Amino acid sequence: MKNVLFVCGKARMRSPTAADIVAEWPGFITDFAGLSRDADEMLSSEQVEWADLIVVMDRRQKKRLNDQFGHLVGNTKTVVLGIPDRFEYMAPALVDLMMPKLRQVLGVPD
Repeated sequence: MKNVLFVCGKARMRSPTAADIVAEWPGFITDFAGLSRDADEMLSSEQVEWADLIVVMDRRQKKRLNDQFGHLVGNTKTVVLGIPDRFEYMAPALVDLMMPKLRQVLGVPD
């Protein structure tokens, strides 16, 4: 099993959508969190340490992740999906945009 942590700003739309999609795929355990102070689920050091792979939604979040948790990220692979913050949770357009990117990042065939 691979522990995959999805991170976005407020943990309301993008990261929970990605986590819920991937949680249905065999071989993955998922969690999600946000980097903003008003995130629904604030990212914790325990989550960062738990993760085998961290997936952020945009480059700015990768920088914030490294600024806030760089000492814990260490050798944990971190990937940027490139998903803009303009979707609702599980919106069909968001799922359509995420699905091929998630499959590629996680090595899951179509």
